[in-house]
Amino acid sequence: MAERLDTPKESKNTLPRFDLQSEGVGKVAEGIARFTGTPQFLVWLTIFVIVWLAWNSFAPVEWRFDSAALGFTALTLMLSLQASYAAPLILLAQNRQDDRDRVTAEQDRRRAERNLADTEFLAREIAALRLAVSELATRDYVRAELRSLLDDLQDEPESIDDDEDR
Repeated sequence: MAERLDTPKESKNTLPRFDLQSEGVGKVAEGIARFTGTPQFLVWLTIFVIVWLAWNSFAPVEWRFDSAALGFTALTLMLSLQASYAAPLILLAQNRQDDRDRVTAEQDRRRAERNLADTEFLAREIAALRLAVSELATRDYVRAELRSLLDDLQDEPESIDDDEDR
């Protein structure tokens, strides 16, 4: 079958495709950003730079690979490269943290609204209970009423006896 010029060729990608928006890429970036912000990283970087400078200053000339006369150009380029990658990784990690903070703030806001609604409901219920309790008879009132009824009952047999005698 002859190839037609008006039909694009199918591309055969032999390279693997990476989803750069995936969670894994973000986690790796955060891990690197967290590590570059630790004292451990600063200590290791300082040791690396000291060894580099010492090697290229005091090693035999034929073993040196970065000239002090040129201002340690290779070291400067390596540190610049590290810094050029560190800054975007730190920004990526910060953006992801901002997203997590936004979600957490939204959840906190919803929880606070629910707590407020629950508190208002409980306040209304307590007010209703207070009203209901204020309408209940107190112990002293009930005793007084019972004594009054008892007195009335004790007076009635005499009046009944009086009526029978008549």
